[in-house]
This record gives sequence, C-alpha cells and structure tokens, in this order.
Amino acid sequence: MLASLGHVLRLGRAGFILAREGVFSGVDASDLPTEARLALAMAALVARRDGGLERLAPAIAKLGPSYVKLGQTLATRPDVVGVDVARELEALQDRMEPFSHDVAVGVIEKAFARPLSDVFTDLSEPVAAASVAQVHRATIVEDAKTKPVAVKVLRPGIERRFRRDLGDMFFAARMAERISPEAERLNPVGVVETLARSVKIEMDFRLEAAAASEFAENTEGDDDFLVPKVDWDRCAREVLTLEWIDGIPLSDVEALRRSGADLPRIGRTLIQSFLRHAVRDGFFHADMHPGNLFLTPEGRLAAVDFGIMGRLGLKERRFLAEILYGFITRDYKRVAEVHFEAGYVPAHYRVDDFAQAIRAVGEPIHSRRADEISMARLLTLLFEITALFDMRTRIELVMLQKTMVVVEGVARSLDPRLDMWSTAEPVVRSWMEDNLGPRGKMADAGHSLAALAHVAAQTPDMLTRAGRIVERFETITERGLTLAPQTVAALGAAQSAGQRFWRYGFALFLLLILLLIWR
Repeated sequence: MLASLGHVLRLGRAGFILAREGVFSGVDASDLPTEARLALAMAALVARRDGGLERLAPAIAKLGPSYVKLGQTLATRPDVVGVDVARELEALQDRMEPFSHDVAVGVIEKAFARPLSDVFTDLSEPVAAASVAQVHRATIVEDAKTKPVAVKVLRPGIERRFRRDLGDMFFAARMAERISPEAERLNPVGVVETLARSVKIEMDFRLEAAAASEFAENTEGDDDFLVPKVDWDRCAREVLTLEWIDGIPLSDVEALRRSGADLPRIGRTLIQSFLRHAVRDGFFHADMHPGNLFLTPEGRLAAVDFGIMGRLGLKERRFLAEILYGFITRDYKRVAEVHFEAGYVPAHYRVDDFAQAIRAVGEPIHSRRADEISMARLLTLLFEITALFDMRTRIELVMLQKTMVVVEGVARSLDPRLDMWSTAEPVVRSWMEDNLGPRGKMADAGHSLAALAHVAAQTPDMLTRAGRIVERFETITERGLTLAPQTVAALGAAQSAGQRFWRYGFALFLLLILLLIWR
C-alpha cells in the first residue's frame, strides 16, 4: 500500500507539471468519465496562459530522462496518443548535460578493473550526451596501428532512477487498463513493457553490443549499408566500444549536397535497406532518425546507436510482406484475408467487410501523386479501421510501422518526389517469391516434418502427463476444490485492501492536485 501511495504521489507531481504547461487544454472532455472531466477542469486552473500541446515536449523534458524515453516510445504509438500528440513527441531530443571527463574515466576503469591507459591510448571530452549514456572518441593500438573508436559510457546512478520511474509507469498503465476497456485494447502495459525492455538493453551495453553484432552479420553482404564493428575486448556492462564511423549525418542535407552525393539514390537505398532488414532478416533498427544515419566517404549508408531494435517473427514478416504487396497491387481482399489468417481480427467479423474498410485506406493513396502520399495519414486510417474491428494492437507491428514513417520522412528530406511504393515493391516482391513461392513452400514442408517428428518423440511423455491430469481432475470432482485457510484469508484481505485503495486512491490524487494548486 505504501508503494502504491508513492506511485500516486509521483504521478501526481508529473500530472501537475503537464497541467501547468497547459498540455491538456485541447482535450475534448465530452466522452470522458466524470472523474476525468473534474481532473481536466482543475488542470485548466493551473495552466499557463501561453501553454498548449506545443509545450508537451518541454514539459516531459522537465520530468527527467525516464519520461523522455517514455515520450519517445509513445511517439511510436499514434494509435494510443493520437497523431498530433505523437508528432509533438517526435520533437523530444534525448540530450542531457554531459558528466565530467573524470567521472567517465572512473566508470571505464571500474568496468575493466584497469587504468584507462591500459584500455585506450586517449579519451576525448564527450562528443554527445544523452539520458542513459554519453559518447567519447578514443584511440586504440591494434597490430601496431592507431585506430579511432567510439566509446559509450553509462551515466552513473541512472539505473536506480529508471527503476523507480518505470514502477510508476507500470502502476499507471495497469490502472488505465483496469478502468477503461478501450485502454485495455490499446495495451498501455505493453507500451511500458516495450520501454522497459528497451531501457534494459540500453543500460547493459553488452546487450547493445550483441544487437550491433547481429545486425552487422545480417547486413554483411549488403554493399550499400554499413554497421560498425564491435570491439568485444573493450565492452563491458557500462562501456561499449565500436568502430568509429566517419561520414556526413543525413540530418545535414546541405553538407550532403556540397559533397556531390546523389540524394535520390540515398533516399531509395535507405528505404530498401530498412525493408530488407525488417522483411528479410526480421531484425531492424527502430530508431533510424537522421542523426543516427551517416553517408560514408565510400557512399555507403552507416547506422549507429543500437539501443532500440525491432524484431519480427516469420509469421509477422509474412503478414507485413503480404500487406505491403496487397496495398501496392490494390488487392484489398488479400490484405483482409491475411489479417484473418494471422488471427489479428476476431473471427466473428466478415472478410469482405474488412476488405471494404481496407479499401478506404488504400484507394486515397493510389489517387494521389507519389510525392503527395502521406504514410502518417495511412497509419491514422489503419488505426481507425483496426479499432472498428476490435483488432488488438500488435506492439512489434506498430513499432515497425512508425519506423517506416520516420524512414520515409528522412528519405523524403533527400528526395521530396520519392515514390515509397515503387521503391518498396522490388524488395517485397523478391522476398515473397523466395518465401511464399515454390521454394518457400518446400521450406515450410521441411519445417512441418521436423515439428511432427518432435511431437512424435514427445508423445510418450505427453500421454503420461495427460494421465496424471485426468487422475487429479477426477479427485477434484469427487472431493471438491479445497483452499487452505491461509489462502482464503489472504484472498479476502487482498480484495478488501484493493477496494479500499481504489475507493480512496483517486480522492488522494485529487487532493494532492488541489494542494499544489493553492500552495
């Protein structure tokens, strides 16, 4: 109960800061429950006159690094927060004041239990600082040659802060799912779980190194895409060392033009590379903003920062490929069938009705010029359609869809007339021919035979376990299901405590806001 009170108090502070910045001023309260309308009315009392939704990113920045990460995660979920809010959240910059060079040296020396000079020949001042870590340029000696490397150092004390704030966020997400059926469909607990997994990887650089290593292996044969090599001898939980990438960031379009680069080609390469990673490999960079992408002197695209990666299973990759190809070829019936085959739309709906709804998404795309097509608008319509048909949000697919929007935005900054669909078609068609054509069906048959062989080998054990289950079930039906007195007492106490908390918790939250208003 004390832990719950702590969650409420800290969330109340966060709510007050957001209310003070006026970020709730544009919320339509007509469809909200009475308690929410009351909270919005109190938020309006403390809102600054020049506040508004455009103050959302600065307000979240005031709440600290955990909320910045949450905001960046929610920016990938326009189905949860709406397109306008997601667009504002994209303005969040994960930039923090750097910690001192001496502190960074201390972290490195503690991680390797050696003096800095035994690990790196030199270490620069920080060249970039974020909420979780900061990056330094260093040099090493390898095979009697000096070599530059990028060194990422974990920010001291950051784990304890994230652990506390994530607890608050889980509490709020579970409360939302408990109160609102619509919130449950949107899966806010899944959003926080995605953030928690991301943060877990970001704060253990051995896991990020493994992600970079896997990504590098997957793209080794791609002549137009580069992933920096991991220096495993200089990686630890708090320190990540990668090959230094020299290049022009894609965020500096003018510098790219001055270099004579073929900007339309870079845009096409970016989109096709991303689709190859997602559809071919099932493992993609999920934070491909222009600051994380570089054009090397050799003309290759290079990616950095592998803390946020997305993964798709074979089922999801097939779903994605058929959906994209269906939109490209305007085969809306097949797009609808794929949704049903994947189990994403409840079976009590009709395929033809869903196909009709999908047509409402696809036809506006084909009636416009390529440079007029908005992937953000497409996503908005898709989320509206999935809500109408009770399709539960798939976190991995939403992350991929949002990353596609970001990638398209970067590509369009290089070539405003880029045709997303004609650029995507060769990659998607090639994968479908390899995996859904005759070769793919033969591979599926092989997997099925292997699965049947595995089941056959397990059959004796399965029959034995089934027999035990039947015996236990017969015992329960004869004697009834009995709970120990301690279990009954604990269940009663938990139910009573839960009722008391939900009855008074919201009142305490409102009281806290009132005290903050009139202090």
